[in-house]
Amino acid sequence: MKSSEPDSKFIKIRCPKCKNEQIVFGKAATEVKCLVCGKTLAEPTGGKIGVKARILEVLD
Repeated sequence: MKSSEPDSKFIKIRCPKCKNEQIVFGKAATEVKCLVCGKTLAEPTGGKIGVKARILEVLD
């Protein structure tokens, strides 16, 4: 039986270089860069993203 909740979430992360906070999809299929300084914050791994920044919160 399938649950009604999706298994993917949005994640709020903070860039280690410029401290910008942004929200990313937990299963992004492309590389995620900081919108301010351009540093790579997360990379796709075929499932959940590989986060290279501090996770502040997981959003429902």
